[in-house]
Amino acid sequence: MKVKYIDKRHWRRIIDREYIEVKVNNNKYKGIIGLVTMKKVREPLEVNVVGQNIIVADDNYQWLQILPEKKRYSITVMLDDKGNPLEYYFDINIKNVTQKGHARTIDLCLDVLVLPNGEYELVDEDDLQRALDQGQITKKQYHEAYVIAHQLMIKIDTDFPTMQEKIMYCYYKIKQKAKSQKQNKAQKHKHKEHKHKEHKPKMHRPKEPKSTENKHQQPNKHVQSENYHKSQDGSHKPIEPSQNESQKHQ
Repeated sequence: MKVKYIDKRHWRRIIDREYIEVKVNNNKYKGIIGLVTMKKVREPLEVNVVGQNIIVADDNYQWLQILPEKKRYSITVMLDDKGNPLEYYFDINIKNVTQKGHARTIDLCLDVLVLPNGEYELVDEDDLQRALDQGQITKKQYHEAYVIAHQLMIKIDTDFPTMQEKIMYCYYKIKQKAKSQKQNKAQKHKHKEHKHKEHKPKMHRPKEPKSTENKHQQPNKHVQSENYHKSQDGSHKPIEPSQNESQKHQ
């Protein structure tokens, strides 16, 4: 039995990835939804599904991970770089662990692969038999795997479009979450930039020393009052120095 983390943290094929997840609890869906964006892969992954060879992992491809609560299966929707579904992969599980940040499944080997047109096939029956033979699972778990798989195949046969609608609802929810996170990140960056500008130190020019030249060039009012006197007609006339004073300056 394998433990599979839905964020593909251990998948070596992916060189660079982005991952986002959301927990939903409403009348349409209850559980974890994850979206893995493969920014860069070591090499593309090509698989055969119902007789068709399909590339399901490549640069900028996405895997939508749907992990419903209290269910014994999980869904991986493999999308190309334009968001078109390529394959719906139903894993039969012993348990779904819907722990946010560590969402994972305990795999029960058996899988149902479905094309977008509704064609499907049951795969990995040999792996299930091997797990039973090696004592990794009980006979009860072995039979439960087939029961769950057949229930899914009946749903696919009778109403696959409704299943696709629910899957696309999950895709919408995770894209909405991604958009909200991107907007919050942009706002935080803008706020940080604004805060940085506010705290930017202002450049101050050094103050120039006040010139004392004008002070020295101002006329001495006291000298003017000493050298002039007011005549009877109101005009100012220079005072004639006395003979003694003129002799002093000589």
